[in-house]
Amino acid sequence: MVSIEKVVSKPERKAFISFPSSLYRGDPNWIPPLMMERLEHLSGKNPGTEHIQWQAWVAKKNGRIVGRITAQIDSLHRERYGDDTGHIGMLDAIDDEEVFSALFAAAESWLAAGGTRKITGPFSLNINQESGLLIEGFETPPCALMPHGKPWYAAQVEQQGYGKGIDLLAYWMQRTDLSFSPALTRLMEQTRKKVTIRCINRKRFAEEMQVLREVFNSGWQHNWGFVPFTEREFAVMGEQLKYLVPDDLIYIAEIDSAPCGFIVGMPNINEAIADLNGSLVPFGWAKLLWRLKVSGVRTARVPLMGICKEHQFSRIGPVIALLLIEALREPFARRHIDALEMSWILESNTGMRTILEKIGAKPYKRYRLYEKAL
Repeated sequence: MVSIEKVVSKPERKAFISFPSSLYRGDPNWIPPLMMERLEHLSGKNPGTEHIQWQAWVAKKNGRIVGRITAQIDSLHRERYGDDTGHIGMLDAIDDEEVFSALFAAAESWLAAGGTRKITGPFSLNINQESGLLIEGFETPPCALMPHGKPWYAAQVEQQGYGKGIDLLAYWMQRTDLSFSPALTRLMEQTRKKVTIRCINRKRFAEEMQVLREVFNSGWQHNWGFVPFTEREFAVMGEQLKYLVPDDLIYIAEIDSAPCGFIVGMPNINEAIADLNGSLVPFGWAKLLWRLKVSGVRTARVPLMGICKEHQFSRIGPVIALLLIEALREPFARRHIDALEMSWILESNTGMRTILEKIGAKPYKRYRLYEKAL
């Protein structure tokens, strides 16, 4: 028999967060998340909770946790897409249809009570955080802030009546493979006469982060499932990036001093925490800081990138993207960062996908967002 229990207390949240580490035991590509960070994520310290209501559950068999799930209602999503939308997320479970059925029954019942008739996900907790269910690319570890998964998840989710909404792609690029054809090089040189690429100004870091937010919200507003970042969400993210990302890995593109694009290249924190087992005590802090600030990591991820709406479908828009990507090459080389993940990219974003493939990037992971009408 499967029992379902709500996650309410802090010890229950810790057990909820810890469960995947037992499920993925023996998987060489599993990287336990930092317990402290995940606890904050599932608390009022997460600025997203200002517009997201959520509930978590665990499934148990014989007193042992065998699965978990969350359900969320995002008021910002409902403002854009209707008062009947809701989401599921943070799904992990053993390969057992009874367990999946019990988890989804709990989540769907809670969502239905909140007026939900259209479910999308998984999100942890919304589309601007960890998104998608891994369906290709199980043989490599996830980069920072990207989910891992088990091969049986997709079939079990589809058994619960969920169908494909859209796929998200992660691209992998060796720094030494980054190359621009003569034609692209000429376009880039011509565009440099109009576009300025500059590092973020640390003295005005909070202001600069809001510039990035405005560009992101402008450029992404018509994408599938888009939900705008709030000022507080980007401010909190900025405080984290300030300590994790060097200044010369965040670039802003400008035309006539007006921001028109940006890129963030973040050292792959997952590489630095892979052997910490989710804990920063007693020596985890020292190891993490040493690896990020001294010895360095060899991989990175671009978690944030945007081109203003008015330039996206112009001739200059794709070239701005190329100039921003090129700007990362020298600081990556200086830090001995050998490879980069660009993620995530909507499968429907053929413009960006074409750009990445032309300069040497290859799709290597695929994540699926599902939808279901109740």
